[in-house]
Amino acid sequence: MTDAAVRTDVPPSGDGCVECDAAGGWWVHLRRCAECGHVGCCDDSLSKHATAHWRETGHPIIQSFEPGEDWFWDYSSDAYYDGPELAPATSHPESQTAPGPAERLPEDWRRLLAADRGE
Repeated sequence: MTDAAVRTDVPPSGDGCVECDAAGGWWVHLRRCAECGHVGCCDDSLSKHATAHWRETGHPIIQSFEPGEDWFWDYSSDAYYDGPELAPATSHPESQTAPGPAERLPEDWRRLLAADRGE
């Protein structure tokens, strides 16, 4: 991996998953690309936009974008990564629910997630 995979000067793309926000969707948790700042939804979410971003761009390192979490993940090695502090903001607003955003959650969101996991 090169130093370009982690950029400490790039802010996050916003408070929510870029693609879910554009489509009026919802997510379980958020992940931030350490290279370009793209915020996408995690693999527990229906759309899995953070992983899709890695596959489309090759940007291998993400950081949790959840309040109180600072861990990194390296898709290319399928392992945790010891990364530096990234540019603010370090998470979505604490007032934003997870899953969320609350106003977009369907009533049957738990069933939808269970079905996506094959349960």
